[in-house]
Amino acid sequence: MLDRIALLLVIIGAVNWGLIGIFQFDLVAALFGGQAAVLSRIIYTLVGAAGLWCTTLLFRDRTLVKE
Repeated sequence: MLDRIALLLVIIGAVNWGLIGIFQFDLVAALFGGQAAVLSRIIYTLVGAAGLWCTTLLFRDRTLVKE
């Protein structure tokens, strides 16, 4: 479950960076009161932590379970 939440946050961050790169529009800042707003900084921190968590997915061994 934590992996899926982290992946969702990483996708949100990727979409936000895409918007910044293409349109110079920061969706997180627009929704939560600017880049310096406390809520925006919390979202940025969560996205960053999720990105670090998702790097662990690269190094984990996964076994498939057939049902």
